[in-house]
Amino acid sequence: MPGEFDLIAKYFTRPAPHAVLGVGDDCALIAPTPGMELAISTDMLIAGRHFMPSDGPGTIGHKAMAVNLSDLAAMGARPRYALLSIALPEADEKFLRGFAGGFFGLAQKYGVEVIGGDTTRGGLLTLNVTVIGEVPPGQALRRDAAKAGDDIWVSGTLGDAAAALAHHQGRLRLETAQAVQCFPRLFVPAPRIELGLALRGIAHAAIDVSDGFAADLGHILERSDAGAEVWFDQLPLSEALAPLVNDPAAQDCILAGGDDYELVFTAPAEKREDIARIAAQLELRLSRVGRIQPEPGLRILNRGEPMPLARAGFDHFQS
Repeated sequence: MPGEFDLIAKYFTRPAPHAVLGVGDDCALIAPTPGMELAISTDMLIAGRHFMPSDGPGTIGHKAMAVNLSDLAAMGARPRYALLSIALPEADEKFLRGFAGGFFGLAQKYGVEVIGGDTTRGGLLTLNVTVIGEVPPGQALRRDAAKAGDDIWVSGTLGDAAAALAHHQGRLRLETAQAVQCFPRLFVPAPRIELGLALRGIAHAAIDVSDGFAADLGHILERSDAGAEVWFDQLPLSEALAPLVNDPAAQDCILAGGDDYELVFTAPAEKREDIARIAAQLELRLSRVGRIQPEPGLRILNRGEPMPLARAGFDHFQS
């Protein structure tokens, strides 16, 4: 059976040409681009909580990188480096080969160099990824910058990943064609890096939808000391979910399901043409779904009528 350092050398050591020193020492050494600020985020993924042990190793690797890159996208930061720590029940080389393919495949797409981490044996497959990006001073998209009168926008579509999970758990019934559309959103989410970069100087505040649209928008409202009105009938839905829009289980997926990794952002009304231009350039659906208000609280309207919100989103200690 291969040892720890054999596994690191075989599956996790790749060239890092822009780092001063990459994998192989007690610490990596990096030299930030002059005049840039560092954006740093970390996420932990645990088998049975964030993914199923039976999921394909390539999709687990992809998702481990994607959810972290999504945090950089939400800040308008350009990805640069990543560190990976992994606890393995056993040294399963078939799993590691597939995992590394998904993990490094997405890293390569966005120019991310993996510069270190740790590998150990543990009872439950656990992944921890730290990402480092760069953003010009004063241009980071922050949660505390929404202003009264801002439009609220969301990228892509909402609820597909949560619908896939709900279907798997028997809480929502999807037809085969609907499931085929929804399940990739759960297993191989797409971080909106290009959108985050394009929104510098245009958006005021931003966040990625990991725990649920209502919950994550709520983080912006809390940090910005503001409220919001959201138009449920304007929320962007895929062809898979649109026919289910009146189903309470589907509505929960749309508003509170999480795992979309789309960006919710606020911007002044005078930036609407700029946002339309970005949507066209990126060939990405960007939908205006509400407005920021000075009064605290989140009001959801469905065709002008107040809509109750059963829950805002996912909470690790209450779900």
